[in-house]
Amino acid sequence: MGVVGLAVMGSNLARNLASREGNTVAVFNRSREKTDHLLQAHPEAGFVAAFSYEEFAAALTTPRTAIIMVKAGRGTDAVIDELVRVFEPGDIIVDGGNALFSDTIRREKAVRETGINFVGMGVSGGEEGALLGPSLMPGGSDESWVTLGPILRSIAAIAEGEPCVTHVGRDGAGHFVKMIHNGIEYADMQLIAEAYDLIRRGTGKSPAEIADVFAEWNRGELESYLIEITAEVLRQSDAATGRPLVDVIVDQAGAKGTGAWTVQTALDLGVPVSGIAEAVFARSLSSHPEQRAAAAGLPGPAEDAVGTSVTDPDAFIEQVRLALYASKIVAYSQGFDAIRAGAAQYGWQIDLGAVSRIWRGGCIIRAQFLNRIADAYADAADLSVLLSAPYFVEALGRAQDSWRSIVATAATAGIPAPAFSSSLAYYDGLRAPRLPAALIQGQRDFFGAHTYRRIDQDGTFHTLWSGDRSETAAEDTH
Repeated sequence: MGVVGLAVMGSNLARNLASREGNTVAVFNRSREKTDHLLQAHPEAGFVAAFSYEEFAAALTTPRTAIIMVKAGRGTDAVIDELVRVFEPGDIIVDGGNALFSDTIRREKAVRETGINFVGMGVSGGEEGALLGPSLMPGGSDESWVTLGPILRSIAAIAEGEPCVTHVGRDGAGHFVKMIHNGIEYADMQLIAEAYDLIRRGTGKSPAEIADVFAEWNRGELESYLIEITAEVLRQSDAATGRPLVDVIVDQAGAKGTGAWTVQTALDLGVPVSGIAEAVFARSLSSHPEQRAAAAGLPGPAEDAVGTSVTDPDAFIEQVRLALYASKIVAYSQGFDAIRAGAAQYGWQIDLGAVSRIWRGGCIIRAQFLNRIADAYADAADLSVLLSAPYFVEALGRAQDSWRSIVATAATAGIPAPAFSSSLAYYDGLRAPRLPAALIQGQRDFFGAHTYRRIDQDGTFHTLWSGDRSETAAEDTH
């Protein structure tokens, strides 16, 4: 098999493949320097170096299998075109980059016409995961999975005895699920950051002391990779200044675009992913220092409004923990809603329980919590909303008082907690027996004759607002 693209992720994935018994891996990079460096640094891998696409194709056994690990975009298209030129019908091209799923649908259709299989595969776990065992989300045809399945199972992370890989569905399904994974990751990270901010402002604890809090949380129901590394980051001191590293990092969060893709796609599908959206917007807000500087003088509560109101730090920290857990449940529920809606829109047969299981290891959002999601879908595969599963009903009931208290405290103290508060608003909207959307429909009908339905009659109606205001039957324009 072969790997094209030998930056850190591609190099580590190639090393992972080569470390498995019986595998020989051909490697190719547009820049010969990267190929030479990989061979010199890791002679134990026994790589077969190729310095042209023709050499690369000749080095592979048939059906040829090549995994592309290059930056998403036009570079991916260029590599695909070169591989199609030297490959034959029945061969397999796997795009392991963070491609937009709609691009993968387009590419799969075009490549399929040549008789070559094209697979879009989400790869999660970062550099360490690529080397030691990632979570893998391949799409593509059933035919390609016959060849790829054993290969990918051999290099994937293992969680509770199971490899963290499944055939997600055809064409763009794998990259779609990876996109949603990344959207959930945005929400999870923002929620953790808000929890840290509230604890620090509310209790005055140092980052190192808060690291101990997160380490303790990591031994309970919040156990996860992100909670684990949060403790590590907060415990780190800056060598140059001796200050906590978190205090010398500029407070502007970067983004690669997958979170925004998740929100844009959810809007197109009509699926509310408000927790994910607020996490994306929070990063955007952080990255506009000129606006933040201009607004620094806006009026707000007293500087230490939350600190003076916290009389029992331990109780406050427990409230934050429960609010974090409840908000985390909402983020995952919204993400799985988006996967379900995407599957319906594009005709994919996605097993939501299988997705939750392959996220238990290797990936960035790996967490003990995912077992509860797997259990929920095992009990009811057609579960319409994850929050309604008995485990989550109990957990949310146990957390909701603290959740409400923390959101109220943040608002009163002027501490931004957009992911906490939007998650609570979504939860309350979902459980509300009646929403003010009825008024919005009335407004829409008034200014645009957009019609409405009634609770007591079938059909669609319009009120003659500019006439005698009588009601008439109308065509549905919702």
